[in-house]
Amino acid sequence: MAIVSSAAFPFPPFVPSLALPPKTLILTTRRSLISWATALVFSSSSSSLLPSSAASSPLPPPAAGFFEIPASGGVKALDLRVGGGATPVEGDQVAIHYYGRLAAKQGWRFDSTYDHKDEMGDPVPFLFVVGSGKVISGIQAAVKSMKVGGIRRAVIPPSQGYQNTSQEPVPPNFFDRQRLFTTIFNPTRLANGEGSTLGTLIFDIELVSVRHP
Repeated sequence: MAIVSSAAFPFPPFVPSLALPPKTLILTTRRSLISWATALVFSSSSSSLLPSSAASSPLPPPAAGFFEIPASGGVKALDLRVGGGATPVEGDQVAIHYYGRLAAKQGWRFDSTYDHKDEMGDPVPFLFVVGSGKVISGIQAAVKSMKVGGIRRAVIPPSQGYQNTSQEPVPPNFFDRQRLFTTIFNPTRLANGEGSTLGTLIFDIELVSVRHP
C-alpha cells in the first residue's frame, strides 16, 4: 500500500472560544445559525488565531472566502491552507486531525484529535475509509476535495452532521459525548421545530495522509 503523508505540522490549527452572541439575538432558523457561525469563524485573520509558540511558522492567509462544496448538501468550507499532496478517492483510508465545535452551544469544542494521545504522548489522528458511510457526511464531503497537508474549516448543516449516536467521529469522553448528543437530539427542542438549528457543526480539519488500497 502506498502512503502519502503531509510534512510535520508543528502546531494544531488553534481555534479560540467563540464569543457569545448578544442576548437580544435569537437564532431561530438554520440560515441564521449557519450565517452567524460562518461570520464568526471567518471574522479573525488566520495569523491572529495562532498560539505564540507558532509565531515563527504562521499559517498563510486563507486562499479565498467561504464557498459551498458542490454536491455536499450545503457544507461551507474555508481553506486555511491548501495542501500539495494527494486527494483521496473512494476506498482510500485517510488520517485527519480535527477540532469539532457545536454552533448551538456558542462554538463549544466537543472533541479534538490533538487531545487523543498515544503512549508516547503524541496526538493520534482519526482514521476512516472514504465511502464507508461510517463518518458524518459533512466531514467526508470536506475531506474528499482536500489535498494532503491542507487545513480546511467546514461549517456543516444538521442534515450533513450527526443523524444518530453511532456515526463517527464520536467524542471519547462520556460527558462530552452526552452533552453533544443531548443537545442535537433534544426531544423537547426537536418537537418545537428547532431541529434545523441544533446540529450545526464547525470542524477544522487537517488532512494528514492518504493510504491507497
